[in-house]
Amino acid sequence: MPTFNLFTDVPVDGVVASDILKDATKAVSKIIGKPESYVMILLNRTLPIASACTEEPAVYAELISIGSIGPGVNEKLSSTIAEVLETKLSIDSSRSYIKFYDVERSFFGFNGSTF
Repeated sequence: MPTFNLFTDVPVDGVVASDILKDATKAVSKIIGKPESYVMILLNRTLPIASACTEEPAVYAELISIGSIGPGVNEKLSSTIAEVLETKLSIDSSRSYIKFYDVERSFFGFNGSTF
């Protein structure tokens, strides 16, 4: 189950949050090749962030997945998510960071067990 955690310092209203959740779910699903029903997106908003000695709008994200990620996929996903966030929240792509985690099945819990 891919889990995508987004942390931003930009206040997000409910409509924009819903759009980001939908767009991010579609992007993760399509790019890593897993069904949308497997994807979880968490949007943490209005979290203070300082980067490069400024507090301009920024985002930090983490994608955790059991396989299906690597250099090419990560680059495509980074580009696509940066585009979504620039469109929806006016966050410049130079202020967007994503860390990718490829985890083993036994390190991902679900439904009272592991995958």
